[in-house]
Amino acid sequence: MQRLVLIDGHAIIHRAYHALPPLTSSSGQLVNAVYGFVSMLLRVIEELKPTHMAVCFDLPGPTFRHEAYIAYQAKRPVMDKELSGQIELVHEVVEAAGIPIYTAAGFEADDVIGTLAGQSKSKFKSKIDEVVIVTGDRDILQLVSGPTSPRLRGASKVKVYMTIRGLAEAKMFDEKEVEEYIGIKPEQIIDYKALIGDSSDNYPGVPGIGPKTAVGLLKKYASLDILYRKMEGARLDSTSSARRGGWKLEGITPAVVQKLKEGKEAAMLSQNLAQIRTDAPVELDLERAHLRDLRENEGFIEKLRELRFKSLVARLDSARLGRLNSGNPPSRKATEGRGGQMGLL
Repeated sequence: MQRLVLIDGHAIIHRAYHALPPLTSSSGQLVNAVYGFVSMLLRVIEELKPTHMAVCFDLPGPTFRHEAYIAYQAKRPVMDKELSGQIELVHEVVEAAGIPIYTAAGFEADDVIGTLAGQSKSKFKSKIDEVVIVTGDRDILQLVSGPTSPRLRGASKVKVYMTIRGLAEAKMFDEKEVEEYIGIKPEQIIDYKALIGDSSDNYPGVPGIGPKTAVGLLKKYASLDILYRKMEGARLDSTSSARRGGWKLEGITPAVVQKLKEGKEAAMLSQNLAQIRTDAPVELDLERAHLRDLRENEGFIEKLRELRFKSLVARLDSARLGRLNSGNPPSRKATEGRGGQMGLL
C-alpha cells in the first residue's frame, strides 16, 4: 500500500497546545504544542504506516476568503503568544525529520491539502493508492473521496484521520463514515455549510436554517444549486399557493422556503467560503515526500534531545531496539499505552 499522509499542521498544533500541560525546553521556552505535535506524528507513522508524508501550514496574512468577505474569521481570538511562539519550533522539527512543508500565500492550509490530495489522485494515481489527511477540522471531511467521487476524481482514495477529543482519540473517516457521522455525502458538506454557516469562521449561511433542516434539504434535493433551481420553477409554475407568495415546493414548509429565498445571497457567499480549493500554487514532489525511517534519523533524534523530549527519544530507541532484536518492526502491543493507544507522555 502506497499511502500519502498529509498533516494539517496548525490544526494539530492547536489541539496539542490545549490538550497538554505546560512543558518547557532547556532554554525555558514553552514547548507543549511541539511535544504534542511530535507525539501525534509518531503515532500516525506507527498506526497508518505511510510511505509518503507532508505537513501543510497556514501563513500569516489574509487569504482570498478575507478578500471575498471582510468579516471572515473576524471573531476569532488572537492566537496566544505561548502558542504562536511554538510554530517555528514545529517547522524546525518537521525539517529535521526530512518531511517537506507546504504553504501558499493567500490560501489556507486546507486549500494546500486539497490541492496536494487532488494531485495525488490524478498526477500520481499510479504511484499512490491512498491519501490520509490528519486533522482536527471537520471541514476537511468534504475532501473524502473514492475513485468515482464527484470531487477529487482519480484512482486513489482520500480518507481523513481526525482527532476527536484532544489528541488521545482519533477516528478514520471514509465516505461511509462521513455519511453516518453527518448524514450527508462528503461532496455535500460545502452546501451544508452554505446553509448553516460557520460561527468559527464567521460566515452567515441562511439565517434560521439549522443542521437538521440542512441535512433534510440536501437528502431530498442533493445540492444547493438544484434546490434553488427547483424553488425558481415552483415560484413560476405555482398557482395554488398564491397566499404564500407563489412558492410551493414538495417537502419544504413555507417558512423554510421564505428563509431560503431571503438568504440566497448569504448562501451563495457561504458556499464560496466553505469550499476547500484544489488549485493552490503548490506542486507535490513525491520523491521529497518519501518517508525515511525516523528511528535512523540522528538529526531528528538530536532535535528531540535539544527540546528535552526524553520520553519521545525513548520511544524511538525502544522501537529501534525491538526491530534490531527481532529483525522486524516492533509489535503494536509493545508500543501501545493504556486503552490500546500509544501513550502521549
